[in-house]
Amino acid sequence: MEPVQLQRTYFDLTTPHVADACMRLGIPVRCAPAGTTPLWAGTHMVGRVRPARHYGSVDVFLEAIDGATPGDVMVVDNGGRLDEACVGDLVTLEAARAGLSGIVIWGLHRDTTELRAIRLPVFSIGSLAAGPQRLDEQEPQALTVAKCGQHEVTAEDFVLGDNDGVVFVPLDRAAEVAELATTIRDTERRQAAKMQLGTSFRTQARFDEFLAAKRSGAAITFRQYLRSIGGAIEE
Repeated sequence: MEPVQLQRTYFDLTTPHVADACMRLGIPVRCAPAGTTPLWAGTHMVGRVRPARHYGSVDVFLEAIDGATPGDVMVVDNGGRLDEACVGDLVTLEAARAGLSGIVIWGLHRDTTELRAIRLPVFSIGSLAAGPQRLDEQEPQALTVAKCGQHEVTAEDFVLGDNDGVVFVPLDRAAEVAELATTIRDTERRQAAKMQLGTSFRTQARFDEFLAAKRSGAAITFRQYLRSIGGAIEE
């Protein structure tokens, strides 16, 4: 899926919608570690992954940006380190000027005030004033594979980020994930609208019927029951 098409397709989808769709489709749900958050509320970011492993110098980021396609999201692997910030204002501005859609950092950022002024979506696990004081040898896969928490991502993945965090999805399944995520979103919106008008979710889900089935010994979970009646809440 091309960058513009990806942006349009996922414009009104959230990370919970997409995570639920992945779960229902049997696609491993790969999220950035809890606490990976955007620098400002209301951020929505989507793009193909552009990996970059950090070794103490910004040259790897410049190389990643140099080889990126407009619309990509740079995913920075700094091993979740909490003793150094690895991305600041100049790298972020360079990424923005090159047309990238955002940056996800498995690690820390700095220059928060400047980053908020640049307004390129940046997700990280926190901030720290101190930059790196090391220079390690760059590995051969520095620009092809990045880890974000327990998950590895490549250019064969895309990333979606919002107020609830970051989720990674195989790029070749973007269309079917979006289609199901849209169905889940629309179902939840209809249910919420009915609740606002006075019809409880228990009534909509015919929860009394589920409880009756459960008491009768039927081997059905609430998730299975919701699927059978076209409801949505868990996935």
